[in-house]
Amino acid sequence: MPRRPRIHLDGVPLHIVQRGHNRQPCFFADADYLAYLEWLGDAARRTGCQLHAYALMTNHVHLLLTPADAQAVPRLMVTLGRRYVPYINAAYQRSGTLWEGRYKSSLIQSESYLLACMRYIELNPVRAGICPDPAHYRWSSYRANALGETTPLLTPHPLYATLGPDDARRQGAYRELFDQVLSDKTITDIRLALSQTQPLGNSRFFDAIEQATGQRREAKPRGRPRKPEQDASPQDNSKQLGLAGLDQ
Repeated sequence: MPRRPRIHLDGVPLHIVQRGHNRQPCFFADADYLAYLEWLGDAARRTGCQLHAYALMTNHVHLLLTPADAQAVPRLMVTLGRRYVPYINAAYQRSGTLWEGRYKSSLIQSESYLLACMRYIELNPVRAGICPDPAHYRWSSYRANALGETTPLLTPHPLYATLGPDDARRQGAYRELFDQVLSDKTITDIRLALSQTQPLGNSRFFDAIEQATGQRREAKPRGRPRKPEQDASPQDNSKQLGLAGLDQ
């Protein structure tokens, strides 16, 4: 089956995940994380991509960025790989690939999912059981977005800027978002969109992407649709159809 082509659009946020080959580690020491972040920042500046959130995990990376030019995204990832992979191979006397094939990506509708995607990314260490609080993890953007830690890497998204009139209140409002549990549905939606290289948003977002690209792109639930039971009454069937409509 041919691979589904990725879609990148000018000025539309993009969630990117890149995993280590065979889920093997891609970071081995603090120096590796620091080198990756330095080269990530340099590549983002050179390609005109604004980075809003990130999490560097032992065997994978999450990035949330907005490209001014959609073609800049592959250039960023290639540039970063050409610097980081040889560094790792030389430092640890290894050879061959480091990453698991192509990176995964998903366009993000800002008003519906951007802040949820930031929380999903920065909560990765908590879900992985590495720490109980995202503030305890050194290799994510949480400390900058929530606590005001200075970093040249990040450019706040305009939606983040609406959280408050100044830095302190924006950071406080952002921290309060983490007091709410990220719903299972939201987590499933984000993961499904990434796994299928599909956009994440509502029907208006899908319509806009179709107009821009000529392709209808949206994530589809895995597996075959369930058939209605033979003995279901007409009333039962109408309830099932109503629920399906709400889920969409």
